[in-house]
This record gives sequence, C-alpha cells and structure tokens, in this order.
Amino acid sequence: MSATAPLENKENSEANSKWLDAHYDPVANLNTFSSCIALADLNGDGESKLVVGDLGTGGCNMKLKVYKGTTLMTDNTLLDLPTGLTAFLMDQNEPRTPAVAVASGPFIYVYKNLRPYFKFTLPPLEVNSLELEVWSQAKEDKIDPVTLKEMLEGIRGKAEVPLSVRSLKFLMLEPQEMETFVNLYKNQPLKRQTVITCIGTLKKNMADDDAVSCLVIGTECMELYILDPEAFTVLAKMSLPSAPAFMDVTGQFDVEFRVTVACRNGNIYILRRDSKKPKYCIELSSQPVGLVRVNKNIVVGCTQESLRGYTQKNTSIPNPTLLLLSGFCRGKKLWTAFLPAPITTMGVMDHKTRGYQAVLVGLANSEVHVYREKNLVNIVKSPDVVTSICFGRYGREDGTLIMTTKGGGLVIKILKRTAVFDEKDSTPGPPMAQSIKLNVPKKTKLYVDQTLRERENAVGMHRAFQMDLYRLRLNAARAYVKVLESSLSPMSSSVSEPLRMNAVVQGLGPSFKLTLNIQNTSACRPAMNLCISFLYDQSLYSMKTAFFKIPMLVPGLNYPIDTFVECLSDKGISDIIKVFVLREGKTAPLLTAHINMPVSEGIVVS
Repeated sequence: MSATAPLENKENSEANSKWLDAHYDPVANLNTFSSCIALADLNGDGESKLVVGDLGTGGCNMKLKVYKGTTLMTDNTLLDLPTGLTAFLMDQNEPRTPAVAVASGPFIYVYKNLRPYFKFTLPPLEVNSLELEVWSQAKEDKIDPVTLKEMLEGIRGKAEVPLSVRSLKFLMLEPQEMETFVNLYKNQPLKRQTVITCIGTLKKNMADDDAVSCLVIGTECMELYILDPEAFTVLAKMSLPSAPAFMDVTGQFDVEFRVTVACRNGNIYILRRDSKKPKYCIELSSQPVGLVRVNKNIVVGCTQESLRGYTQKNTSIPNPTLLLLSGFCRGKKLWTAFLPAPITTMGVMDHKTRGYQAVLVGLANSEVHVYREKNLVNIVKSPDVVTSICFGRYGREDGTLIMTTKGGGLVIKILKRTAVFDEKDSTPGPPMAQSIKLNVPKKTKLYVDQTLRERENAVGMHRAFQMDLYRLRLNAARAYVKVLESSLSPMSSSVSEPLRMNAVVQGLGPSFKLTLNIQNTSACRPAMNLCISFLYDQSLYSMKTAFFKIPMLVPGLNYPIDTFVECLSDKGISDIIKVFVLREGKTAPLLTAHINMPVSEGIVVS
C-alpha cells in the first residue's frame, strides 16, 4: 500500500493538471529573458516558430535561434548582447511573412526570411566639447595617458554631458593598458552613442493581426523612438524623466496610440499621440520588475513580492489649481496580490480562440502563477527557476506555454482543450462572495471617488478654498468702498449727516405717485440745507418738480416727500429714475437711489 500511494498521487495530479507536458530539454543551453523570445509564422505556412535571442555566456556566443517543434532549425551569430526581440510585418508584399527585429546595443538588426536584411543605428548624441578637446590633444601626442586619465576624471565629475563609451572604458583600464588603448583609438572619431533598453511594435494604420507595424524603441538616454517600418526613419520622438525598462504599446500610429513605460525611477508613465512628454504617471512604492497589459488595465510586478493592477485612465481633477498642486494625474490602483517568492519574469496569456486573458508570473520558487485579475487560478510547476515565458500559437497549437529556465533548459507545455480555469481564487482565504464586485450606483461611486480625492488632496483643496475665500472677501470690500466713495448706496456714510432713504411707487399708470421717505439717523444733530434732484429720461417721463428743497430733518423722525411722475410712452417700456440727496454748495451727493419704474399698464391697455 505504501509503495502505490505516491504513484496514485502522481496520477491524480496529472489528471487534475490543465497542461500537457509536451517537451522538456534540460540541456538546451538557452540563456534569455522574456523580452528576447517571440512566436511568429516566419515562413507563412501556418506553423509558428519560436524565435529566441540567446545571451550565450554574457560575453560571447550570442545567437539568434529559431526552433521548429522540438528541434533547432537555424541559428545566427549576434555581435552584441540582445536586449529585446520582436516579430513584425514591415510591408504588404506577398507572402505575408514577418521580419524579426533584434535590439542589440545601439543597433537594430532586421532579419527577413531568417537572413540579415537591414541594420538601423540610433541617432548619435552630442559629444562633450571638453572631452573632444582632450582626445584631440592625445591624438597630437601633447599629453600622455596618465594626464589624459586625470583630465577625463575631472570632466566626468563636473560636465553636464556624460562621457562617451570610449572614455568610460579608458578610465577602467589598468595603467599598463592605457597607452595601447590610446594608440588604438585616438585616430578614430569620437562618438557618444546610446543603447536600446526595450523594444515593441505599434500598428501603423490598422488594428488587424496582419497589419503593418512600426517599431517602438526605448533608449538609455531617456527617449522613445517610433520608426517607419519600410524606410526605418524616425516618425516620432518622445522624452521620459528616466530610462525605460519595460514597455507596452497599443493603438495605431496614424489614429491614436498609447505607450505605457515602466522606468528605473520607480514610476510608470503613459504617453499618447502628439505628446512629446508624458502627461500621466503612476507612482510605485518599489521598483518594477515586469509590466504587462490585460484588456485596458496594466499589471505591474514589484520587487516587494507583489502584483498590482492599475487602470490606464487618469484620475480626473476638476479644479485646475489642484491639478497644478498635485502634478501628474495618477492611474487608479485596482488591486494588490502578494506572492510567496520574488518575481523572475512576467508574460501575458492571451488565448484568442477562447477569449481568455490572464497574467503569467514566474517566481523564484520554480513556480508559474496564473492570475485572472487578482485571483490565482492556476499554478504551474517547473523543474527549475523560470527566466523567460511566452504563451501563444506554436506550430499549429494555439495554447502553448514556452518557458526557459535558469539552467538553460527549455520547457514546452500545451493547454488541454478541456481545461477550465475557475474564476475564484485558489489560495486559502476569504470566501468567493467577498471578491464579487458590487453593482455600485453611479452616484455612489462618484461620491466615493470624490471622498478619496478629497482625502488625497486635502491640503491642496484647503489652500485653494482659502485662496478663493480671500479673493471673494477682497472683491466684496473693494466694491463696498467704491459704493461708499461714489455715494451709490441708499444710506449715507457721512458722520456729520447720517441719512437713510427709501422710495415707494404707487399707481398703475400713466400717472405714478412717488413717495420718498427720508430719515435722519443722527442721535441729536438735525440736518439742514438739503435738497433733492431727479435724473430721468425726458422722452419717457415728465415730472412737475424735478428739484426741491427739504425742510430741516429732526433726528429719529420719518419725512415723506411726495411727487408725481407722468409716463409719456405708449410702447410699454420702463426705465430707471435716479434720486440724489444733495447739500447746498457741494457737488457730491450724500445719497443715491435708483428707482425701477413699473410698466405703465394704462397705456398698454389703451
């Protein structure tokens, strides 16, 4: 019984597995990463091949290898370490066979029909003028290698433009090797060249699978280039705040596209069409080790043994002042999944025939975890630590998982046609009901988003509110002072003659009775030598007396003053009559009142 138990457990695990073990070669001698592996139908016969950029030993034996099935079909020697590899269609010619672009140093080697086709070189960078002058003196034998090294070290510590690769290699040499190095390179022109860090493809003008694609490359000098697929000229150039490490591209160049870049400063930047610099940023708490896109969301692997999902949509900030205070708009974090081991590589599982997408995460404990959003739906065991991973059509099988291991092995697994991934999380924890998203109403979601925004930008919002409040108070004070200085209020601001006045209009028209109630608000001082003047449109109204004197005003008593106004227009219009309270001998009025006259209903009826 004890001897048959392990055999039964193994048979049960194989029966429950969702993958078929198609091939395992522990001595394939493949040293590569996920950015240097791709699946493509290179011959146009309907069978996809495996293209691998092999790093070799790191200093030599770098090759471009192509596998068909389980056998090595071809291999081409590479001159430098490959940093990225991608397959793309560069023209409309028949048969529609893709080309392979290999990024290596400052060059992109393009292979067509598995033969070298074109070599693209990155535009040279500006050379430090002081460095150029120093090498010119070395060329004319004016300085010796020791002096050359001292001068280059001084330039490196102060110059804004970095040194070239030649100078950096020279500074690393031993004293006995310097003279040979200078004699070998001093007659060659000095160049400063950057290197490629990541590479991707962007559809030119159509979203079809067999559409022509442009190359998108990220460089060490913190720039992105988009290349024309036929002429290999630079179509667009974008700048980044830091050197890019991982990149994902979606859209069409001629319509609208979006480039998501994870940089070495721990931030993720999103660039759009016609933007030379990124406008959106996602700040991470640790360095990214992988970046993939699933539908419209991005999944980032971090060094803190965690997997995080973010939206690519920017968080809206309605107040422009807050936008200036907060800087970039940030993508919203959807979820976080914690992993049992550090991440070694990441990839996308896009099974197009089933319409199923998931994230493949290779871990340092020789496991590959399959995540559907934040739910762990499957665990694939590996004989060694996985260094690169790729899923897609291989041969004529759509669901093929290809992995390379740390020891150089090649693992090929095929997804069973009967395999079904559960949507629930396979890790122990809370029940499935807690992971179901509630159908939150739009108003509630808007309220929650607003509270989160207010919590994150509390200081900025308070400052903006205080600024607006102070501005409102200042404008109100200025308007009040203006009213007092021009005597436009119905209350007098004079200390010697404090008066108050209100007006009452009676009648339907065309004759109106206008009553002015004037009161002296002083405690014990009477007001004398006052008069009232009316200003009105004489084509609309007429008054028997437009100017008359006011008797002495005793403090505390209300003095009604009556006059009659006659409306002269029969068009049913009205106007304003201005009333001024004046003191004899002064031009500035003590009080001013604007009376809005009603429409003469008597004339309208007639």
